[in-house]
Amino acid sequence: MRILLVDDDELSREALGDFLEEQLGHEVLQCSNGVEAIEAFRRTPFPMVIADIRMPEMNGIELLKRLKELPDGLMADVVLITGYADLNNAVQALRAGAYDYLQKPIDIEELAAVVSRTVEHQALLQENYELTHYFEEKLAEATRETNKKLEYIQNAYSEIIGIGKIGVFSEPMLSIVTMAIQLHEDRSVPILIEGETGTGKEIIARLIHYGYGDTTTPFISINCSAISPNLFESELFGYEGGSFTGARKKGMIGKLELAQGGTILLDEIGDLPMEMQPKLLRVFEEKAIYRIGGLKKIKLDVRIICATNRNLPRLVEKGLFRKDLFFRLNKCRIYIPPLRERKEDIAPLAQMFLERYAEEKKRRFRFIQKEAVKILEDYSWPGNVRELQSAIERVVLLYNDIEVKPEHLKFLTSVSDVISCADGYRIKPGSIILPDDKLDLNALVAEIVRKALIMFKGNKTKAARYLGITRSALRSRLKKFL
Repeated sequence: MRILLVDDDELSREALGDFLEEQLGHEVLQCSNGVEAIEAFRRTPFPMVIADIRMPEMNGIELLKRLKELPDGLMADVVLITGYADLNNAVQALRAGAYDYLQKPIDIEELAAVVSRTVEHQALLQENYELTHYFEEKLAEATRETNKKLEYIQNAYSEIIGIGKIGVFSEPMLSIVTMAIQLHEDRSVPILIEGETGTGKEIIARLIHYGYGDTTTPFISINCSAISPNLFESELFGYEGGSFTGARKKGMIGKLELAQGGTILLDEIGDLPMEMQPKLLRVFEEKAIYRIGGLKKIKLDVRIICATNRNLPRLVEKGLFRKDLFFRLNKCRIYIPPLRERKEDIAPLAQMFLERYAEEKKRRFRFIQKEAVKILEDYSWPGNVRELQSAIERVVLLYNDIEVKPEHLKFLTSVSDVISCADGYRIKPGSIILPDDKLDLNALVAEIVRKALIMFKGNKTKAARYLGITRSALRSRLKKFL
């Protein structure tokens, strides 16, 4: 908080100013008399003024009255200091509009408490001011935007079991949601959902399964990239007791059986081990499985949804994914475009997340400033909706304001599809902008590797795949550069 400190006693003023700045962390401007303080306040209003009562030319009470006559003076909290234990001075100060008073010698704990109360009081004043002056304007603007969306979106919010409230704010996403609801009625067709990390593939999978909440059958999700290849078959099909070393005596039911009557989501299907792909194809064809070590065929009544952030046709070309399995999945494909390709979703999604987290974390946030919206819309969002959600949650955690402002979003250093690096070079699709003086290639590689790890939250397998190198090559680069 910015504090205007006024005292003709230089030693006392500087000691007090040092404490307010160094110990309490506030920004302090010092003035030696009332005239100087009035001029400083006219130039830039201060939320808090601390002034000595007894000063030559203009005493503290006169200064208080003069400040309250200024346009922004009514919002300022003025605390007066007296060196005399004079009750009349205190009463006179409070009657003149002082927020509080202190007696010399100043008790440090009492001063800290007064400043803390002032911070809270100023926050309440600011909230009241913004609600009073901007509420109608913000409400009208929000209503206009909502009406526009409702022209082509019948249901902007949907409650998805296991996910919560989702927003549908653009025509591409409305088409996807409409298709998901249609597919909810037909459980016989396998479905492939494609899209970058964080676009919401599991949300669409859950919408296909649950519809609008009229389903109570199980939804089972399995991440193909998170299971060791030698354990994958037992996880998916289960096994009979004693069928292999280390097996449970009573055996284990696989994920496909657990999903009987419902849906199984095979996430990251592009990472499915090659030896498992023909077995999964057989499941599609026969709609039945055998447990490992079992002789009994188990009929399946399971909807299978697959999801991937990889390019399956390219994997087929490289021989890393079976063509016949891809053709089976290709019957019903849903592609979720990245957030950077549907900018009209960014502001309403951010507003939805803001309302959610403000309520959860008891914050005052209500709106997003236009300048902040521009920052959000200009950012490339490599992590898509998930990254946007995390960004808004971060803002709500770190700040407590009425509006999200540009300064709250400083951590979003990129304003386009540009990666800015420490030594002045930038990488942009289709071009490389190099520094004028020199290029540190090792630093460039290290920065790219670091950003790839951040993008995939430290997952080295995904980062290596994204960079087009092996995991061992990534490890060697980490040892060398990081």
